[in-house]
Amino acid sequence: MPQAPSRPQRSRRRHDREILALAVPAFGALVAEPLFVMVDSAIIGHLGTSQLAGLGIAAALLTTAVSIFVFLAYATTAAVARRVGAGDLKAAIRQGMDGIWLALLLGAAVIAVTLPSAPWLVSLFGASDTAAPYATTYLRISSLGIPAMLVVMAATGVLRGLQNTRTPLYVAVGGFAANGVLNAVLVYGAGLGIAGSAWGTVMAQVGMAAAYLFVVVRGARRHGASLRPDLPGIRASAQAGVPLLVRTLSLRAVLMIATAVAARLGDVDIAAHQIVLSLWSLMAFALDAIAIAGQAIIGRYLGAADEKGARDACRRMVEWGIATGVVLGMLIVLARPLFIPLFTGDHAVKETLLPALLVVALTQPIAGVVFVLDGVLMGAGDGRYLAWAMLVTLAAFAPVALLVPVAGGGLTAVWWAMSLMMAVRLVTLWLRTRSGRWVVTGATR
Repeated sequence: MPQAPSRPQRSRRRHDREILALAVPAFGALVAEPLFVMVDSAIIGHLGTSQLAGLGIAAALLTTAVSIFVFLAYATTAAVARRVGAGDLKAAIRQGMDGIWLALLLGAAVIAVTLPSAPWLVSLFGASDTAAPYATTYLRISSLGIPAMLVVMAATGVLRGLQNTRTPLYVAVGGFAANGVLNAVLVYGAGLGIAGSAWGTVMAQVGMAAAYLFVVVRGARRHGASLRPDLPGIRASAQAGVPLLVRTLSLRAVLMIATAVAARLGDVDIAAHQIVLSLWSLMAFALDAIAIAGQAIIGRYLGAADEKGARDACRRMVEWGIATGVVLGMLIVLARPLFIPLFTGDHAVKETLLPALLVVALTQPIAGVVFVLDGVLMGAGDGRYLAWAMLVTLAAFAPVALLVPVAGGGLTAVWWAMSLMMAVRLVTLWLRTRSGRWVVTGATR
């Protein structure tokens, strides 16, 4: 007779099922989001080079503005998951509503700043005289959709906290499809040009926000949670998000420094860097999906005062991170003859990017652990430590990266500096996880 699986085996299988159930749909939603800009680029690219250049500048500004507020998703996921674990769904949804109200307030503030300053922001990016008008038009119109984009972030955090990553996937796919259709109709059918693309994107974003609000409001009514704004709750959501904002800004600074250093090395190096960075970002989506599962699962276990469950889940997700990193690293190495020609035909660019790409492949297992532990600590609500850890990482990375051109290093040296950044993150996150100080149980941290 076959033996029944042991308790550790059953525990690992349970965690595997939970991770897969949350991570796979989360990965789909993450991949769908950047496709918005790709669709806009494909449609506007046929209008002319100046229009496409204008879109590139405006999209960079919008992406930066929105990514700063990613804490709306992360902090909300952790807070809601804790209350779910504590068995208080009414309070969980109420917590989520606070995050949504905060998103609306922040979105209104961003519009108030962006509309009058759009020409100045565009000129700050060095837009040419021909591209600047298109960039300003796209930025002003698209900024009207920022509140909806931030609501989508916060509502995504609510549903992740409720252990639901399927609905965000469906909404992301629907929004992507609507964006493509609306852009085509308004740009070509209505003849609105780049303004039509911006309006199509805004309409798609508003539709996504409306779909999320429908789901959240329905849940609030089912459990008797108030929909009214609660100032103390909104203030608490903002306070919880500040450390994660510091973490995000520090990470953005790392990426900006790396790009600036690569640009100083020459056109070939910056072109190769953009390709490597794009692939690095794509790999990050797969690892971030596991981190998102970690946020939801760890928050729920801690809310239920299940310390052992939280530690076991953390351990299993680290194993997933390592395994996923190994697989991604192998894919980069084995598939490089297939995807490198898709990005460039320039022999010099290919020769420059290849060794840097191998550095990325080699360090993917480290990245896997870093992403997972980042998600675990976010799920635990340990944002203050994450902020300090990322500041330490930035302080270690910046001087090394800035010395690359002085020391005569090339793009590979830049990516070894990026690997140092990931190694420092690994050490800081691992030390915190081993200390056990992140294990704080209860409905609130």
